[in-house]
Amino acid sequence: MPAGTGESPGALLRAAYADRCIAMPGVFNALVAKMAERAQFQAIYLSGAALSAACGLPDVGLLSMSEFVEQARLITAASGLPLLVDADTGLGGPLNVERVVKEIARAGAAGIQLEDQEWPKRCGHLSGKSLTSTEDMEQKIRAAARVRPDPDFVIVARTDARGVEGFEAALGRARRYLSAGADVIFPEALESRDEFASFRREVEAPLLANMTEFGRSPLLSVGELDRLGYRIALFPVTAQRVALKAAGRALDEISRSGSQEKILDWMQTRADLYDLLGYEGYEARDRIYFVGSYGEP
Repeated sequence: MPAGTGESPGALLRAAYADRCIAMPGVFNALVAKMAERAQFQAIYLSGAALSAACGLPDVGLLSMSEFVEQARLITAASGLPLLVDADTGLGGPLNVERVVKEIARAGAAGIQLEDQEWPKRCGHLSGKSLTSTEDMEQKIRAAARVRPDPDFVIVARTDARGVEGFEAALGRARRYLSAGADVIFPEALESRDEFASFRREVEAPLLANMTEFGRSPLLSVGELDRLGYRIALFPVTAQRVALKAAGRALDEISRSGSQEKILDWMQTRADLYDLLGYEGYEARDRIYFVGSYGEP
């Protein structure tokens, strides 16, 4: 649990979304997690799509459990914000889900997200998805709920049924996932504001809205989602998309001109980076440990 809080990561996450909608940005590495904490977000998200992209892979279920767990460990070590981890389909059946939950919780995460696609999964806003049976997903949720080491560890159940079986089927699946032990429902790829509103009227549970760009859903603000009754507004790949666009422009400029001189004002300065990393604190401690080399601290 975060030092000095007396609360587990799961309890912190539940408290954050208890009575209002929170913005949850995706963080694709530990440094971005530090930036999110400085920007005063209350919780953060590790997206399977973003982690896949950072590894140079498409979001089609190619990552291993160890890759999810290691990135979660690095992020929670860097930031005190509660972290929700996207674990795709749970990387197998109920027994696989048991192990994934235990390892992700041990890495310091506040919760896990599981989805009801068949393996290998696809990006939720693309066509060609296929769903596992409702019964199979219920088994995974029950497995996750049974082995979570902390009762506050959050289980988010995502259903991709809207784009495959239709809106009513998504409602039915959501209700069954709640009965199986899910804490939060994530209806993927709803296609209008009215659908977001209707889903909230029909499902009595904390709901997560995916505000990913260039997908099937309208981009609703946190305030609007709060008025609709949602509790989490997810921005899973926003920071990564902006960062990659900037990196591409920088590389193009260097390739074209042979210099970075014209793009210095795009950059985070060395001083800003060192401040974010807490560099002075490391240097001060180093001086204390090596007084003989540095002289009196």
